[in-house]
Amino acid sequence: MSATHLRIYDGPPNATGGVDGTCSGSVRQSCTVPLVDILPLLADAVQSERTWLGDFEDDEITISMDLYEVILAYQHFRRPSA
Repeated sequence: MSATHLRIYDGPPNATGGVDGTCSGSVRQSCTVPLVDILPLLADAVQSERTWLGDFEDDEITISMDLYEVILAYQHFRRPSA
């Protein structure tokens, strides 16, 4: 039986119209991606209940303080009234 070799799919070469980010490190440990590029994809994945989202539920992300404050305010005001 021959050994199976797995590869990581990085998308089509020279893709246009996709997520455009800046990745660092030779093994690509992190990427900086504009929120406008990734948010619609994540929203669709959540709405479609994609199981792969669970693989990343413990990952941490870095966001700007402005966005963090807006999210906190949104969280506060969307609470159902008693």
